[in-house]
Amino acid sequence: VQLQASGGGLVQSGGSLRLSCAASGNIASIDTMGWYRQAPGKQRELVAEVSSGRRTNYSDFAKGRFTISLDNNKNTVYQQMNNLLPEDTAVYYCKADFKYQSGSYLLPISNYWGQGTLVTVSS
Repeated sequence: VQLQASGGGLVQSGGSLRLSCAASGNIASIDTMGWYRQAPGKQRELVAEVSSGRRTNYSDFAKGRFTISLDNNKNTVYQQMNNLLPEDTAVYYCKADFKYQSGSYLLPISNYWGQGTLVTVSS
């Protein structure tokens, strides 16, 4: 299984970016996908997450500026980030909880991480 994140980059304060994270491999179904971020010298923190039932959970700093969505058919999570601020500068990581198809068995997998994508917001 791979989680391939993309969409990071350099943007000016007030700008926008759209992150994508595609899950591939023997995934029977996605339970939850989400985005976390880690700034230099800080702990990794939740940005937003979305369940297969479209329930969303946002950290306070993301509410009103970020929108997370999940395409179940593509096993891909998106995060639209608007009005970016310098304090949003961080490496953004996607995480997935899913059912892994192993022969005739479905194995629950939690906290599966993708590689990060760097978001840099200049002032």
